[in-house]
Amino acid sequence: MASASAIGKLSREEFRRQKDLDAARKAGTAPAALDEEGRAINPHIPQYISQAPWYLDTGAPSLSHQRRPDYDDSANKLNEWYDRGAKAGPAAKKYRKGACENCGAMTHKKADCLERPRKKGAKFTNSNIQADEVIQDVAAGYAAKRDRWNGYDPAEHKAIYEEYAAVEAARQKLREEEIDNQTTTDLAAVRKVAKAGKGDGKEGDPDFGSSDEEDADEDKYADAADAVGQKLDAKTRITVRNLRIREDTAKYLINLDPESAYYDPKTRSMRDAPNKDVPAEEARFAGDNFFRYSGEAPEVQKLQLFAWQAAARGNDVHLNANPTQGELLHHEFRQKKEELKDTSKISVLAKYGGAQYLETAPKELLQGQTENYVEYSRTGQVIKGRERAKAKSKYSEDGLAGIEAAQASSAQHLLSSAPTNEPPRPPISIEPSTSEDDQALSRIEQNYSKQRVGEGDIKLDKESLARALSDEKKRKLGGDSDDRSGKKRKGALESSSHDVTEEELEAYRMSRRMTEDPMANYVDSETY
Repeated sequence: MASASAIGKLSREEFRRQKDLDAARKAGTAPAALDEEGRAINPHIPQYISQAPWYLDTGAPSLSHQRRPDYDDSANKLNEWYDRGAKAGPAAKKYRKGACENCGAMTHKKADCLERPRKKGAKFTNSNIQADEVIQDVAAGYAAKRDRWNGYDPAEHKAIYEEYAAVEAARQKLREEEIDNQTTTDLAAVRKVAKAGKGDGKEGDPDFGSSDEEDADEDKYADAADAVGQKLDAKTRITVRNLRIREDTAKYLINLDPESAYYDPKTRSMRDAPNKDVPAEEARFAGDNFFRYSGEAPEVQKLQLFAWQAAARGNDVHLNANPTQGELLHHEFRQKKEELKDTSKISVLAKYGGAQYLETAPKELLQGQTENYVEYSRTGQVIKGRERAKAKSKYSEDGLAGIEAAQASSAQHLLSSAPTNEPPRPPISIEPSTSEDDQALSRIEQNYSKQRVGEGDIKLDKESLARALSDEKKRKLGGDSDDRSGKKRKGALESSSHDVTEEELEAYRMSRRMTEDPMANYVDSETY
């Protein structure tokens, strides 16, 4: 349907042939239609795209209305502008009809003339006729027409510097001439003339100033300047501190390690401390969290938490809507909490006691400070002073008797009397004797040692074991009545010993019944 726009109203037969041609083009049996430039038109393009609107219809199949038009961008160049003050040739000798009545130029009228209005124009005087201006047609585009710096010559700004330099040079030359004209060599008079020259220069031309005046102004305004980081409002007489003194080091420059505290440039916050090894009280900047949890900030957080918890329980408490109510309720809540805590503490102490253990000891006793001076060497030996005695318990492992006490005392004496630069000598060994003290010591060690009777490697005597078994059977058969009544024969009591041997303990284990064994009376009735 690419050519449908080129044909007006078609008959039924022409419409049928057009449909058949479009179908053949889509099938590839007929050649595609060509536009005015000789390019083939895709037959699969829909009609609403290929058909041009009425205001762009050229009468031939084309897709030019879908393409971007070729614009001339040369008008948007910023280097093309009017030639200011350009004149077209020499001026005329005689006034011409239709020219400006004021200056005599042919390029403008009297209303548009930029010359000074004359008392009698060139039309009447026929003299001093100005040349015609050059009429330029600059086709400025959209951007060039709206550019405020289009056509500006940067060299024009140089004239401003030249003007300032000329004025300063003239003032300096005038001051030097006044000093040279003075016949006196008095330094005070020379300074007076120089100051007068400065004053005359200020009064004569207030728009320009010399470099000497600027140096003097620096000293004059230095005293009245504000302090660094402060701003003084003259109306209210209030000093306002800025956010940060610009001379201080920024927080993100304190530690340049990329693995240190993270700095958020959007909020300008550094929550952690940049130097972790420096205490927060001594650091230049300890992080925003250090200031956040200092002062009254924790109290405000507790108050906000109380308001949230109270609102969750159904109470009408809102810290932002009514902060006074929230503060009063929080104060009342803390008082009741302390009273309830004291009441529960008193009730527990009244029921179970132990109030004396809650009383704290004096600070001197808790720290354990004394005036006893003890100095140790690198090897742990006492160089000066007396070493603190070790606390011993009431149990036998801390007690020494007989030979062990003598050995320990002799070894301690040798260690204390030996010089510090010699290694400690071994204690003198003493051969144990077979006296009654040794037997008592061995009996005590047997009763209170960590290895009890019946433990470890046991060597039993068969005769003693048989004798112990017979005694155990006699005790169970005939000695139960005596044991229950608590009466024993005097001879038996004297002859018996309170020491239990390994054979007697083994006989007791062999003859007793294992009543505490849960599997003693178990009988398996099932057969496999």
